[in-house]
Amino acid sequence: MHKIIVITGPTGIGKTKLSIELAKRLNGEIINADAMQVYRNLNIGTAKITEEEKDNIPHHLFDIKDVNEEYTIYHYQKDCRKKIEEIRKKNKTPIIVGGSTLYIKSALYDYELLENKIDHKKYDNLSDEELYKKLISIDKKAENNIDKNNRRRVLNAICYYEKNNKSITDNHTEKLLYDVLFIGLTTNREELYQIINKRVDKMIEEGLINEVKSFFDKNILTKPILNGIGYKEIIEYLKKNYSKEKAIEEIKKNSRHYAKRQYTFLKHQLPIKWFEVNIGNFNETIEEVYNYVKKEEG
Repeated sequence: MHKIIVITGPTGIGKTKLSIELAKRLNGEIINADAMQVYRNLNIGTAKITEEEKDNIPHHLFDIKDVNEEYTIYHYQKDCRKKIEEIRKKNKTPIIVGGSTLYIKSALYDYELLENKIDHKKYDNLSDEELYKKLISIDKKAENNIDKNNRRRVLNAICYYEKNNKSITDNHTEKLLYDVLFIGLTTNREELYQIINKRVDKMIEEGLINEVKSFFDKNILTKPILNGIGYKEIIEYLKKNYSKEKAIEEIKKNSRHYAKRQYTFLKHQLPIKWFEVNIGNFNETIEEVYNYVKKEEG
């Protein structure tokens, strides 16, 4: 049975390119583990892989929901595990790619998740900081396990505690259900921040503002749009709360902060083998990772 391969790391680091090359060499199929890329028509702002980039490699759990449809970690767990089994039945290698740590953990670890119908609206008047303080006041265990800047996760944790009188973090053990190789891509902070800044400029050039405007003009302002980096800042521009320049700077700043938080979470939450990316010669990184995988698979 093939090991499952997870490729993770911050935005812009090369996860997509690496996943395609490994899939070609290891007879693999790719499963999305980015919480925003499950949504249709969120393409530029999520740096979603294009049809050309897929290079005929099968991709799963991309573009499976409209932005006004609910999709939670509960749904992802079921969908990802189903895809893993389907790929393995074809005697192929499942390759999970993305930076959403909780999605990855929910699928691969012994998480017991419940399908809660959660009413978030009663907390709309609270800021992110006030919301996090409320969570910690009722659920001490959440303090080091829930990202305080991820409003949706904080809301889910509060509502879960209120409904079940126990912490959402009690719903799993650290038991892996599969044989997994966790691969992380990294680079120094200065290099990463340059990558992020250039990527944001490219998104603007490719039409990010029009992508967001297509939702804004129809008043489709659901949680993925209002919370997603790259989307929420352009919404503020379209509302005339930000200048175009300020919106772009905010996207860059929020993307850099998110990358920093991603590293912190990934390093504490998953047993990752980290690879320093060779920016000037990415093929060297591909070879290094491929040789590691072959060695680990024996």
